[in-house]
Amino acid sequence: MGASLRKTENNLPESAGIDTWNDAEILAAFVGGQERAIAAVKAAVPQISKAANAIAACLAGGGRLFYAGAGTSIRIGVQDGSELPATFGMAEDKIEYLIAGGRAAMFDTLADAEDDAVEGNRAASACKAGDALIAIAASGSTPYTIAAAKSARDLGATVVAVVNNPNSALAAAADIEILLDSGPEIITGSTRMGAGTAQKAALNFLSTLVHIKLGAVYDGMMVNVQAGNLKLKARAGGIVARIAGVSEKDAAAALELTKGEVKPAVLISAGAASPDAAQQLLLESKGNLRLALSRLAATR
Repeated sequence: MGASLRKTENNLPESAGIDTWNDAEILAAFVGGQERAIAAVKAAVPQISKAANAIAACLAGGGRLFYAGAGTSIRIGVQDGSELPATFGMAEDKIEYLIAGGRAAMFDTLADAEDDAVEGNRAASACKAGDALIAIAASGSTPYTIAAAKSARDLGATVVAVVNNPNSALAAAADIEILLDSGPEIITGSTRMGAGTAQKAALNFLSTLVHIKLGAVYDGMMVNVQAGNLKLKARAGGIVARIAGVSEKDAAAALELTKGEVKPAVLISAGAASPDAAQQLLLESKGNLRLALSRLAATR
């Protein structure tokens, strides 16, 4: 797809003379661009749902989650993935990143790395059947990312393409396309703006929905939170107290018994005989706290 055919590369007539406008006018135009970006995410909700179900199935089956891309797109992908362990208790070794130019490209501008299809193909050789790969490119035409997507799919991984242009080569290489039709940018081609916002929001929605399906959320609370600092320890205690209906002191005592794990602490606070009994209930319930609590209530 030529640059002239990509909406993200098209000139926005409304931006003519923007460098002569006052600050309020410029910032209002930026806000309009962001609103279009979020509208594009809203339009993609059915695709996000489809992708979340597919990724959740992979992870539930023991697969890993890969993010692939170049430049701004992979930086947004890494931001999304790097927050999953602390927020949802996802194991660090279950998340991998295929970054054009390697980790140095997260901080340095290695623009030509995105053209290296050979490296994209090599990087994706880490993928296996049962894994899931999220390939992100605003243009949908990045050679590194397309090669990674094709290779991962050939190896049996489920590939989700997150793109901001229709009819892209990246979408064609994927099993599922999330099209974020955010349109031309206020600053022509600056996809860190509208397209980047759409990508960030869509990935937030996607990974959060995946983890809701995997049982990491209960009544809007992150019950797989890793209590690694004082703030998160307090949050974990509050979650246990709220769900189990006990005092924060009792919740803290239960968390001591479970070494900070929220779900078994909730079950102990609700009447489970021991940490082992709580873990057995969770095992039988496939990690679903609501189901485990129901099973516990049925035995009392």
